[in-house]
Amino acid sequence: MKKLQFEDLGTMRYKACWDYQEVVFKEVIARKIDRRNAESEEAKSLLPLPTSRLLFVEHPHVLTLGKSGNAENVLVNPARLAEMGVDYFPINRGGDITYHGPGQLVAYPILDLDQYFTDIHKYLRFLEEGVIRTCEDFGVEAGRIEGLTGVWVDIEAGSAARKICAFGVKCSRWVTMHGLAFNIDSDLNFFDLIVPCGIKDRGVTTLSKEVGRKITLAEVKPLLKKHLQELFGWEEVK
Repeated sequence: MKKLQFEDLGTMRYKACWDYQEVVFKEVIARKIDRRNAESEEAKSLLPLPTSRLLFVEHPHVLTLGKSGNAENVLVNPARLAEMGVDYFPINRGGDITYHGPGQLVAYPILDLDQYFTDIHKYLRFLEEGVIRTCEDFGVEAGRIEGLTGVWVDIEAGSAARKICAFGVKCSRWVTMHGLAFNIDSDLNFFDLIVPCGIKDRGVTTLSKEVGRKITLAEVKPLLKKHLQELFGWEEVK
């Protein structure tokens, strides 16, 4: 059975959380290498498979730029960001510019995909599906738009479609890090600082806005966690 340890980090600044992800990520990879390098099948059988992790966190205001992103999609200068208390980090995930902040649920799965499936596109579809099912729990119909990243609402509405969740991942030796940013009750004014994910002709939204009432992260966390567990089929361990 695939084993996973869940950790709710509460509120944590982005850099500290990124550093923590890197530690866990390297631990999972090291355990994979130790097991792969075991001299015999018997020795290998005595080394447990790496335990994957799922981190939930809420970040203070921060912009992150993926390695394939364009810095010109940040629409204000560094001095203005500092004045507003918004951190900024170019990082090692895929994707373009993304905003994280209060009212947004960020999920970082650090999964050993050798225990699941070695298909990064399937992995992303599973993450998207977990968000889509969570939106459905609140009566919000969400889905994918061909050629665009993320989970969207009003997907048939052309330029009126709105992104509710952004994705950006890294994968090395079939171990993942980074993940998804699900807008629950975010202040959408902060998205005016950027061209979200480099997509100029679509807007963003929150679950609260779509439902018409304030939704808390506490309401959403157990539902997203449950759907991801159903999709990936892991067993949670302490």
